[in-house]
Amino acid sequence: MRDVELSSQQKERLVGKVKAYFDEELQQEIGGFEAEFLIDFFIRELGASLYNQGLFDAQQVFNEKMDELGYVIQELEKPEL
Repeated sequence: MRDVELSSQQKERLVGKVKAYFDEELQQEIGGFEAEFLIDFFIRELGASLYNQGLFDAQQVFNEKMDELGYVIQELEKPEL
């Protein structure tokens, strides 16, 4: 698995969301520097689990679509004489 790397725009947006969450839900202020460290912590600690769940979900969708494709192919079969 590759390390999760966020663009500066993505990180900036997440920092804003973390700061807003702390303000609205916890009635605490958090600085941008602290919010960025918190984001890095969550990525490091939760990233692999979320990544693996995404792979599992993608595999499930892929398997469902392959089953559907199998049925479509069966419908294309011509009767043998």
